[in-house]
Amino acid sequence: MHSIPDYTAFFVDYLEKGLPQKEPKNLYEPIQYILQLGGKRLRPVLTLMACELFDTPYQKALDAALAIEIFHNFSLVHDDIMDDAPLRRGQETVHEKWDINTGILSGDAMLILAYQLFENYDGHTFKELAQLFSKTAIEVCEGQQYDVDFETRDDVTISEYMTMIEYKTAVLVGAALKMGAIVAGASNQSLEAIYNYGRDLGLAFQLQDDYLDAFGDPETFGKQVGGDIIENKKTFLYLTAKINSSPEDTQQLEHFFSISPSDPREKIETIKQQFIDSGAAAATKKEIEYYTKKAFTELDNISISEDKKEMLRIFGQSLMKRTN
Repeated sequence: MHSIPDYTAFFVDYLEKGLPQKEPKNLYEPIQYILQLGGKRLRPVLTLMACELFDTPYQKALDAALAIEIFHNFSLVHDDIMDDAPLRRGQETVHEKWDINTGILSGDAMLILAYQLFENYDGHTFKELAQLFSKTAIEVCEGQQYDVDFETRDDVTISEYMTMIEYKTAVLVGAALKMGAIVAGASNQSLEAIYNYGRDLGLAFQLQDDYLDAFGDPETFGKQVGGDIIENKKTFLYLTAKINSSPEDTQQLEHFFSISPSDPREKIETIKQQFIDSGAAAATKKEIEYYTKKAFTELDNISISEDKKEMLRIFGQSLMKRTN
């Protein structure tokens, strides 16, 4: 087994060698741009790690890892267009640097490129990877639609929100791990358990992302702090604050989430303070811990050694402490 930084380095090297260098450049340059912006490389690293957890060299999972990363970035390109987001990882989003049409078309090409990578595996493995990928991809789209729908609804529940982030974010983390395990030929029980571990970890990860969106350091977060508040997104923070607040404070919260001021600074600071005063900020941190620990219970059902399970625990704990 290797360390997380090792897997990251292995993957980045493979990514740089595999970047499409083709014409037309206005199709492929945006793809190169978004893939080279950096990021945590969480999902491909998990694919490589999962493969080696089951005693198979990580090299065999590189194409699956690259497919996951390309798909993830495809979804970001299109999400940024839908959200009219100016920044991604501290840099201009694709549609800002080029234009919306370029972002749509380059994103479409990324989805196809991701599917093509599974053709490098034998028939049985290809079928398993493609089936999982298709299921995950449609769930990500469903999650994105829920996210859009929630912006204009005033009756979103916490349960509905958790379903949305499961589909939009968590299933891809679970799929990343399961793909590595599929390449390694793991048992069905282990495949299910490692997927569940990743899904629960993905829920914790997204809740942490929501928290950092409001309370993260602009220098390290890489995105516009307060972006969810500006976009009136009904996050766990918002929904919990709404439940816990007095009628007067709830009315203020709903008012701010019905307007889009040209200068959002007052809105952001007022809402953040209400998140703190209502206990929503503390509740979100508690929920992050809950799903991280829930993920760890799945380790008992994975047929790997205890030292390898410890690697997964350490990885999960590191996500709880991240600042970006």
